[in-house]
Amino acid sequence: MSFTLIKGTFHVLGYSPDGDSIRFKAKDPALWKRLSGPAVELNARGHAQLRIEAVDALETHYQGVCQPPRPARAAARFLLSQLGINEVVWNESHSTVIKAQDGTEGYILSRSTESNRRPVAFVFAGDTEEKDGAEITLNEAILKESYNYRLLAQGLAYPMYYNGLFSDLRLPLTSAVTSARAEGKGLWPYDRTTKGFSVSSLKTITEEVAILPKLFRRIVDYMGEGGKIDGFKEHLQKGCEPLVRIQQVHFTRLDAIVDMRGDKVRLAEAPENLIFMDKVLCKKS
Repeated sequence: MSFTLIKGTFHVLGYSPDGDSIRFKAKDPALWKRLSGPAVELNARGHAQLRIEAVDALETHYQGVCQPPRPARAAARFLLSQLGINEVVWNESHSTVIKAQDGTEGYILSRSTESNRRPVAFVFAGDTEEKDGAEITLNEAILKESYNYRLLAQGLAYPMYYNGLFSDLRLPLTSAVTSARAEGKGLWPYDRTTKGFSVSSLKTITEEVAILPKLFRRIVDYMGEGGKIDGFKEHLQKGCEPLVRIQQVHFTRLDAIVDMRGDKVRLAEAPENLIFMDKVLCKKS
């Protein structure tokens, strides 16, 4: 289970970071070529947008709307504090950083990119005695030092597992999620993902309750401004997002675990019991 260690700096100035979104500049850009998958997309400043592995933090600026601001912005603040990025000033809409002590040192552990050409990464602040480009076996002890693990342990994000994540890393992450939920940390007092929530309008999910951000994004995409939730499940069926229900080892789709009664929606499975699959694996029945 070898990961490439890539040293570099984290950047937020002029960007829109949230709890699971940050730009990273590698000290040695040649190391990006070691990752499997599509070539890493770099902007003019040599910055790559990371996909922080195994976490899905509340949205702060998706399609012009935000999930409940208090827990959503708490995750963003935690990211910045963990990476040592201080004196952060946002624009009026709190969507873009206009001032910050930027370019703090850190490193990532990564094996691959995803379809949007983002490195899938475990994120670490500060320096390490390991050499840049070293091949590292990521075990539970190292995992617990990562930002990914700490974010879940603080209850500031939902787990979001994809089929590239090894089970011996997923299990301690799930344990952190279970403990955070039991202790009522972070977003969990607001969570209605599996309990159900009314969406007569977007106000419920933008101001009142927290839900799995993937589900939030699908609802916002469907309803838009002023739309109704009627037909949402059928809309999901057309999109076809394959997943595995872990405990049952059951291959299914997102639409199959979304329950609807009137304008009330709920996810029929806890997020940590789901592994989302590449869409190419989807077969409609």
